[in-house]
Amino acid sequence: MSRGSLRGSLHFGLLATPGRDFLFEYDKMKVMLLAAGRGERMRPLTDVTPKPLLEVAGKPLIVWHIENLVRAGIRDLVINHAHLGAQIEKTLGDGGQFGARIQYSPEAHALETAGGIANALPLLGDEPFAVINGDIFCDYDFANLHDRAAKLVANGDTAHLVLASNPPQHPDGDFGLQQRRIIDSTPRLTFSGIGIYQPGLFAGITRGSIAPLAPLLRQQIALGKVSGEHHQGLWVDVGTPQRLAELDRQVCTLHNTP
Repeated sequence: MSRGSLRGSLHFGLLATPGRDFLFEYDKMKVMLLAAGRGERMRPLTDVTPKPLLEVAGKPLIVWHIENLVRAGIRDLVINHAHLGAQIEKTLGDGGQFGARIQYSPEAHALETAGGIANALPLLGDEPFAVINGDIFCDYDFANLHDRAAKLVANGDTAHLVLASNPPQHPDGDFGLQQRRIIDSTPRLTFSGIGIYQPGLFAGITRGSIAPLAPLLRQQIALGKVSGEHHQGLWVDVGTPQRLAELDRQVCTLHNTP
């Protein structure tokens, strides 16, 4: 994943378009934050701390997301967890400290992305919802999510994916993008871990079963049912201790944090 450019300041989840009141509509939308992974590449840090609670500039990765979602008017959150999940619930609580409402979807063992989403469907409702990896760091404007979900419904799509520029560790990317449609062609961009989905996409997955997301997406892409966009701002896959340390230095410098 690409580190992007800090470009002088970070602006997360700002409500764009003055004069429009998004809060009522956003209040209906739910977002799932994925936090169940073991974080093998982050060991030994993740031996004692779940990956989404690792800190950047003194704040857990997942808290950056929560605060930016709330800033964008999105407050109903679902968080799955498995490895050291009790720490996540103890740290975040019911979300009230952030102005959010958090529900949890515990997993006895990590179910992978699609399996985790399917397991949480009773909490996510019948309307399109967003899913965000809890271990990325980005300045994507979450105020876009409701508009993207509305267009997904209007177009009869099953998914909308946010792509990022390819990072050094993933130079070949994941999916092609042409005229805001996800296609199976080159050149490819990298899936950012931010997506919007129709709940029916996961209806065929038995709750509690392990299921990856990629096969579902590729099936829907072949059917022409997936839209997309290229986020060209800051985006980091915090996949190794080295990347975490580098990001921490960047953000601390930006905010003059020791």
